[in-house]
Amino acid sequence: MLKFLVTGGSGYVGSVLVSELIADGHFVKCLDRFFFGDKFLSSPQFDGKLELIKDDIRSFDGKHLDDVDVAMDLGSLSNDPVGELDPKKTFEINHKGRVRVASLCKQHGVKHYILPSSASNYGNQEGTVNEESEVFPLTAYSQANHKAELDVLKLNDDNFTTTVLRFSSIYGISPRMRFDLAVNSMALELFKTGKIIVTGDGKQRRPFLHIRDAAEVYKLVINAPKDKVAGQIFNVGSDDQNYEISMLAEEVGRAIGKEYHIEYQGTHDHRSYNASFQKIKSTLGYSPKYFVADGAREVFNALEDGTLIDSIKTKTVEWYKNLQFYNDLIKEVSLDNKIL
Repeated sequence: MLKFLVTGGSGYVGSVLVSELIADGHFVKCLDRFFFGDKFLSSPQFDGKLELIKDDIRSFDGKHLDDVDVAMDLGSLSNDPVGELDPKKTFEINHKGRVRVASLCKQHGVKHYILPSSASNYGNQEGTVNEESEVFPLTAYSQANHKAELDVLKLNDDNFTTTVLRFSSIYGISPRMRFDLAVNSMALELFKTGKIIVTGDGKQRRPFLHIRDAAEVYKLVINAPKDKVAGQIFNVGSDDQNYEISMLAEEVGRAIGKEYHIEYQGTHDHRSYNASFQKIKSTLGYSPKYFVADGAREVFNALEDGTLIDSIKTKTVEWYKNLQFYNDLIKEVSLDNKIL
Protein backbone atom coordinates (compact mmCIF):
# COMPACT_ATOMS: atom_id res chain seq x y z
CA MET A 1 0.00 0.00 0.00
CA LEU A 2 1.20 3.49 -0.90
CA LYS A 3 0.12 6.79 0.62
CA PHE A 4 -0.84 9.50 -1.85
CA LEU A 5 -1.47 13.20 -1.68
CA VAL A 6 -3.87 14.26 -4.44
CA THR A 7 -4.40 18.00 -4.63
CA GLY A 8 -7.61 18.97 -6.38
CA GLY A 9 -8.85 15.49 -5.55
CA SER A 10 -12.52 16.47 -5.51
CA GLY A 11 -12.36 17.87 -9.06
CA TYR A 12 -13.33 16.42 -12.42
CA VAL A 13 -10.33 14.10 -12.87
CA GLY A 14 -9.33 14.03 -9.21
CA SER A 15 -12.54 12.42 -7.96
CA VAL A 16 -12.14 9.58 -10.47
CA LEU A 17 -8.44 9.17 -9.69
CA VAL A 18 -8.94 9.14 -5.91
CA SER A 19 -11.63 6.46 -6.25
CA GLU A 20 -9.37 4.26 -8.36
CA LEU A 21 -6.34 4.63 -6.08
CA ILE A 22 -8.46 3.59 -3.10
CA ALA A 23 -9.95 0.69 -5.07
CA ASP A 24 -6.37 -0.47 -5.71
CA GLY A 25 -5.78 -0.65 -1.95
CA HIS A 26 -3.94 2.64 -1.37
CA PHE A 27 -4.55 5.40 1.19
CA VAL A 28 -5.21 8.91 -0.15
CA LYS A 29 -4.99 12.37 1.33
CA CYS A 30 -7.16 14.71 -0.71
CA LEU A 31 -6.17 18.36 -0.36
CA ASP A 32 -8.77 20.66 -1.90
CA ARG A 33 -10.69 23.85 -1.24
CA PHE A 34 -13.92 21.94 -1.92
CA PHE A 35 -15.68 24.70 -3.82
CA PHE A 36 -18.30 22.15 -4.82
CA GLY A 37 -18.45 20.41 -1.46
CA ASP A 38 -17.11 16.99 -0.52
CA LYS A 39 -20.31 14.90 -0.62
CA PHE A 40 -18.94 12.26 -2.99
CA LEU A 41 -15.64 11.79 -1.16
CA SER A 42 -17.43 11.76 2.22
CA SER A 43 -19.19 8.55 1.22
CA PRO A 44 -18.91 5.67 3.75
CA GLN A 45 -17.18 3.59 1.06
CA PHE A 46 -14.02 5.65 1.67
CA ASP A 47 -14.02 5.41 5.49
CA GLY A 48 -10.53 4.68 6.80
CA LYS A 49 -9.04 4.95 3.31
CA LEU A 50 -9.23 8.69 2.67
CA GLU A 51 -8.32 11.85 4.56
CA LEU A 52 -9.92 15.11 3.44
CA ILE A 53 -7.82 18.24 3.96
CA LYS A 54 -9.60 21.51 3.27
CA ASP A 55 -6.73 23.79 2.33
CA ASP A 56 -4.97 25.61 -0.49
CA ILE A 57 -1.83 24.54 -2.38
CA ARG A 58 -0.43 28.04 -1.83
CA SER A 59 -0.53 27.89 1.96
CA PHE A 60 -1.02 24.36 3.37
CA ASP A 61 1.33 23.09 6.06
CA GLY A 62 4.01 20.76 4.70
CA LYS A 63 3.46 18.40 7.65
CA HIS A 64 0.68 16.80 5.60
CA LEU A 65 3.45 15.38 3.38
CA ASP A 66 5.49 13.69 6.10
CA ASP A 67 4.16 10.18 5.44
CA VAL A 68 3.31 10.54 1.73
CA ASP A 69 4.95 8.38 -0.93
CA VAL A 70 3.57 9.99 -4.10
CA ALA A 71 2.00 13.39 -4.79
CA MET A 72 -0.30 14.05 -7.74
CA ASP A 73 -0.81 17.80 -8.05
CA LEU A 74 -4.18 18.34 -9.73
CA GLY A 75 -5.04 21.49 -7.76
CA SER A 76 -5.24 24.31 -10.32
CA LEU A 77 -7.51 26.52 -12.38
CA SER A 78 -8.68 24.13 -15.00
CA ASN A 79 -8.75 25.59 -18.51
CA ASP A 80 -7.72 28.37 -20.88
CA PRO A 81 -10.86 30.58 -20.69
CA VAL A 82 -10.79 30.56 -16.89
CA GLY A 83 -7.09 31.38 -16.90
CA GLU A 84 -7.78 34.55 -18.88
CA LEU A 85 -10.24 35.92 -16.31
CA ASP A 86 -7.39 36.85 -13.97
CA PRO A 87 -3.98 35.95 -15.45
CA LYS A 88 -2.11 37.09 -12.35
CA LYS A 89 -4.06 34.66 -10.19
CA THR A 90 -3.62 31.93 -12.78
CA PHE A 91 0.18 32.22 -12.51
CA GLU A 92 -0.06 32.43 -8.73
CA ILE A 93 -1.92 29.12 -8.54
CA ASN A 94 -0.99 27.07 -11.59
CA HIS A 95 2.69 28.02 -11.62
CA LYS A 96 3.88 29.18 -8.20
CA GLY A 97 1.38 27.17 -6.20
CA ARG A 98 2.26 23.87 -7.84
CA VAL A 99 6.01 24.51 -7.72
CA ARG A 100 5.50 25.16 -4.02
CA VAL A 101 3.83 21.76 -3.65
CA ALA A 102 6.70 20.05 -5.50
CA SER A 103 9.32 21.85 -3.40
CA LEU A 104 7.58 20.89 -0.17
CA CYS A 105 7.36 17.30 -1.36
CA LYS A 106 11.11 17.22 -1.85
CA GLN A 107 11.72 18.76 1.59
CA HIS A 108 9.43 16.27 3.33
CA GLY A 109 10.76 13.10 1.75
CA VAL A 110 8.05 12.36 -0.81
CA LYS A 111 9.53 10.01 -3.39
CA HIS A 112 7.61 11.00 -6.54
CA TYR A 113 5.80 14.15 -7.65
CA ILE A 114 3.57 14.10 -10.75
CA LEU A 115 2.54 17.33 -12.47
CA PRO A 116 -0.52 17.18 -14.74
CA SER A 117 0.03 19.71 -17.52
CA SER A 118 -1.69 20.17 -20.86
CA ALA A 119 -1.05 19.56 -24.53
CA SER A 120 -2.45 23.06 -25.06
CA ASN A 121 1.11 24.22 -24.31
CA TYR A 122 1.85 23.49 -27.97
CA GLY A 123 -0.34 26.39 -29.07
CA ASN A 124 -0.85 26.61 -32.82
CA GLN A 125 1.44 24.41 -34.89
CA GLU A 126 1.38 22.63 -38.21
CA GLY A 127 2.22 18.96 -38.47
CA THR A 128 2.47 16.69 -35.44
CA VAL A 129 4.26 17.75 -32.26
CA ASN A 130 6.02 15.56 -29.72
CA GLU A 131 7.75 16.07 -26.39
CA GLU A 132 10.87 17.41 -28.11
CA SER A 133 8.94 20.04 -30.08
CA GLU A 134 9.12 23.70 -29.12
CA VAL A 135 6.05 24.86 -27.24
CA PHE A 136 4.12 28.05 -27.99
CA PRO A 137 1.70 28.57 -25.09
CA LEU A 138 -0.88 31.16 -26.15
CA THR A 139 -2.85 31.72 -22.93
CA ALA A 140 -2.16 32.46 -19.27
CA TYR A 141 -3.29 28.91 -18.47
CA SER A 142 -0.84 27.22 -20.84
CA GLN A 143 1.97 29.69 -20.04
CA ALA A 144 1.59 29.00 -16.32
CA ASN A 145 1.57 25.26 -17.03
CA HIS A 146 4.78 25.52 -19.01
CA LYS A 147 6.54 27.54 -16.31
CA ALA A 148 5.46 24.95 -13.76
CA GLU A 149 6.86 22.18 -15.97
CA LEU A 150 10.27 23.87 -16.21
CA ASP A 151 10.57 24.55 -12.48
CA VAL A 152 9.28 21.15 -11.37
CA LEU A 153 11.65 19.26 -13.66
CA LYS A 154 14.60 21.16 -12.15
CA LEU A 155 13.79 19.49 -8.81
CA ASN A 156 14.32 15.98 -10.17
CA ASP A 157 17.38 14.19 -8.77
CA ASP A 158 18.50 10.77 -7.56
CA ASN A 159 16.32 11.02 -4.44
CA PHE A 160 13.28 12.82 -5.82
CA THR A 161 11.44 11.90 -9.00
CA THR A 162 9.38 14.41 -10.93
CA THR A 163 7.25 13.54 -13.97
CA VAL A 164 5.22 15.84 -16.23
CA LEU A 165 2.09 14.61 -18.03
CA ARG A 166 0.76 16.74 -20.91
CA PHE A 167 -2.82 15.56 -21.10
CA SER A 168 -5.05 15.69 -24.15
CA SER A 169 -8.50 17.28 -23.78
CA ILE A 170 -10.40 14.96 -21.46
CA TYR A 171 -13.98 13.73 -21.74
CA GLY A 172 -16.30 11.30 -19.97
CA ILE A 173 -18.37 11.02 -16.81
CA SER A 174 -17.11 12.05 -13.38
CA PRO A 175 -18.76 12.52 -9.98
CA ARG A 176 -17.68 16.17 -10.35
CA MET A 177 -18.91 16.64 -13.90
CA ARG A 178 -17.68 19.32 -16.32
CA PHE A 179 -19.48 20.51 -19.44
CA ASP A 180 -16.93 23.05 -20.65
CA LEU A 181 -14.97 20.23 -22.32
CA ALA A 182 -15.60 19.63 -26.02
CA VAL A 183 -16.99 16.10 -26.11
CA ASN A 184 -19.07 16.54 -22.93
CA SER A 185 -20.36 19.90 -24.14
CA MET A 186 -21.34 18.50 -27.54
CA ALA A 187 -23.23 15.61 -25.94
CA LEU A 188 -25.01 18.00 -23.56
CA GLU A 189 -26.05 20.38 -26.35
CA LEU A 190 -27.32 17.53 -28.48
CA PHE A 191 -29.35 16.27 -25.51
CA LYS A 192 -30.82 19.71 -24.82
CA THR A 193 -31.35 21.16 -28.31
CA GLY A 194 -30.67 18.55 -30.98
CA LYS A 195 -27.65 20.61 -32.09
CA ILE A 196 -23.91 20.12 -31.76
CA ILE A 197 -22.14 23.42 -31.19
CA VAL A 198 -18.69 23.87 -32.76
CA THR A 199 -16.74 26.95 -31.71
CA GLY A 200 -14.80 28.54 -34.56
CA ASP A 201 -14.70 27.19 -38.09
CA GLY A 202 -14.17 23.60 -36.96
CA LYS A 203 -10.68 23.37 -38.47
CA GLN A 204 -8.81 23.54 -35.18
CA ARG A 205 -7.06 20.27 -34.30
CA ARG A 206 -6.83 18.70 -30.83
CA PRO A 207 -6.11 15.33 -29.22
CA PHE A 208 -8.67 13.77 -26.85
CA LEU A 209 -8.61 11.27 -23.97
CA HIS A 210 -11.21 9.48 -21.85
CA ILE A 211 -11.17 10.33 -18.14
CA ARG A 212 -10.72 6.70 -17.07
CA ASP A 213 -7.73 6.40 -19.37
CA ALA A 214 -6.33 9.56 -17.76
CA ALA A 215 -6.61 7.94 -14.32
CA GLU A 216 -4.97 4.79 -15.67
CA VAL A 217 -1.94 6.77 -16.86
CA TYR A 218 -1.27 8.10 -13.35
CA LYS A 219 -1.25 4.51 -12.08
CA LEU A 220 0.99 3.41 -14.94
CA VAL A 221 3.52 6.13 -14.10
CA ILE A 222 3.69 5.35 -10.38
CA ASN A 223 4.32 1.68 -11.12
CA ALA A 224 6.94 2.28 -13.81
CA PRO A 225 10.69 1.87 -13.16
CA LYS A 226 12.15 5.15 -11.94
CA ASP A 227 14.61 5.43 -14.81
CA LYS A 228 11.73 5.49 -17.31
CA VAL A 229 9.80 8.38 -15.73
CA ALA A 230 12.29 10.48 -13.75
CA GLY A 231 12.61 13.98 -15.18
CA GLN A 232 10.42 13.06 -18.15
CA ILE A 233 7.58 14.73 -20.03
CA PHE A 234 4.93 12.52 -21.63
CA ASN A 235 2.15 13.51 -23.98
CA VAL A 236 -0.89 11.55 -22.77
CA GLY A 237 -3.40 10.35 -25.35
CA SER A 238 -3.40 8.30 -28.54
CA ASP A 239 -2.54 9.10 -32.13
CA ASP A 240 -5.94 7.95 -33.39
CA GLN A 241 -7.75 10.45 -31.15
CA ASN A 242 -6.30 13.52 -32.84
CA TYR A 243 -9.36 15.26 -34.29
CA GLU A 244 -10.23 18.27 -36.35
CA ILE A 245 -13.07 19.74 -34.29
CA SER A 246 -15.63 19.48 -37.10
CA MET A 247 -14.76 15.78 -37.41
CA LEU A 248 -15.06 15.42 -33.63
CA ALA A 249 -18.62 16.79 -33.86
CA GLU A 250 -19.46 14.25 -36.54
CA GLU A 251 -18.01 11.45 -34.40
CA VAL A 252 -20.09 12.53 -31.39
CA GLY A 253 -23.25 12.70 -33.51
CA ARG A 254 -22.69 9.28 -35.07
CA ALA A 255 -21.93 7.68 -31.71
CA ILE A 256 -25.11 8.98 -30.08
CA GLY A 257 -27.22 8.03 -33.07
CA LYS A 258 -29.80 10.81 -32.75
CA GLU A 259 -30.81 13.28 -35.43
CA TYR A 260 -28.66 16.41 -35.15
CA HIS A 261 -27.23 19.35 -37.00
CA ILE A 262 -23.95 21.19 -36.40
CA GLU A 263 -23.94 24.88 -35.58
CA TYR A 264 -20.73 26.88 -35.87
CA GLN A 265 -20.11 29.76 -33.47
CA GLY A 266 -17.27 32.28 -33.41
CA THR A 267 -14.28 32.00 -31.10
CA HIS A 268 -10.98 33.71 -30.41
CA ASP A 269 -9.32 30.38 -29.56
CA HIS A 270 -6.33 29.96 -31.89
CA ARG A 271 -4.95 26.72 -30.41
CA SER A 272 -4.55 24.01 -33.03
CA TYR A 273 -2.17 21.03 -33.11
CA ASN A 274 -1.89 17.28 -33.51
CA ALA A 275 0.23 15.47 -30.95
CA SER A 276 2.29 12.29 -31.11
CA PHE A 277 1.89 9.75 -28.31
CA GLN A 278 4.61 7.35 -29.38
CA LYS A 279 6.81 8.12 -26.37
CA ILE A 280 4.31 7.02 -23.73
CA LYS A 281 3.37 4.00 -25.85
CA SER A 282 6.94 2.82 -26.39
CA THR A 283 8.28 3.75 -22.93
CA LEU A 284 5.38 2.68 -20.72
CA GLY A 285 3.37 0.43 -23.02
CA TYR A 286 0.35 2.71 -22.77
CA SER A 287 -2.68 2.40 -25.01
CA PRO A 288 -6.21 3.69 -24.29
CA LYS A 289 -9.21 1.51 -23.55
CA TYR A 290 -11.87 4.09 -24.41
CA PHE A 291 -12.60 6.37 -27.34
CA VAL A 292 -14.65 9.44 -28.21
CA ALA A 293 -17.66 7.36 -29.25
CA ASP A 294 -17.64 5.64 -25.84
CA GLY A 295 -17.48 8.92 -23.96
CA ALA A 296 -20.14 10.66 -26.06
CA ARG A 297 -22.59 7.78 -25.62
CA GLU A 298 -22.08 7.46 -21.89
CA VAL A 299 -22.56 11.19 -21.27
CA PHE A 300 -25.66 11.38 -23.48
CA ASN A 301 -27.20 8.22 -22.03
CA ALA A 302 -26.60 9.40 -18.46
CA LEU A 303 -28.25 12.73 -19.26
CA GLU A 304 -31.13 10.94 -20.94
CA ASP A 305 -31.84 8.58 -18.04
CA GLY A 306 -31.31 11.32 -15.43
CA THR A 307 -28.47 9.68 -13.51
CA LEU A 308 -25.90 12.29 -14.50
CA ILE A 309 -28.07 15.27 -13.63
CA ASP A 310 -28.97 13.69 -10.29
CA SER A 311 -25.34 13.02 -9.48
CA ILE A 312 -24.18 16.59 -10.03
CA LYS A 313 -27.22 18.61 -8.86
CA THR A 314 -29.11 19.89 -11.85
CA LYS A 315 -27.89 23.48 -11.71
CA THR A 316 -24.25 22.52 -12.29
CA VAL A 317 -25.10 21.50 -15.84
CA GLU A 318 -25.16 25.22 -16.64
CA TRP A 319 -22.41 26.31 -14.24
CA TYR A 320 -19.66 24.86 -16.35
CA LYS A 321 -20.95 26.57 -19.49
CA ASN A 322 -21.12 29.99 -17.83
CA LEU A 323 -18.05 32.16 -17.37
CA GLN A 324 -19.87 34.23 -14.74
CA PHE A 325 -19.63 31.17 -12.52
CA TYR A 326 -15.88 31.14 -13.05
CA ASN A 327 -15.70 34.87 -12.34
CA ASP A 328 -17.35 34.20 -9.00
CA LEU A 329 -14.98 31.29 -8.35
CA ILE A 330 -11.89 33.37 -9.17
CA LYS A 331 -12.92 35.95 -6.57
CA GLU A 332 -12.93 33.22 -3.94
CA VAL A 333 -9.41 31.90 -4.55
CA SER A 334 -7.47 34.82 -3.07
CA LEU A 335 -5.42 34.41 0.09
CA ASP A 336 -4.85 37.07 2.71
CA ASN A 337 -1.57 35.49 3.77
CA LYS A 338 0.00 33.69 0.85
CA ILE A 339 3.05 31.50 1.46
CA LEU A 340 4.75 30.98 -1.90
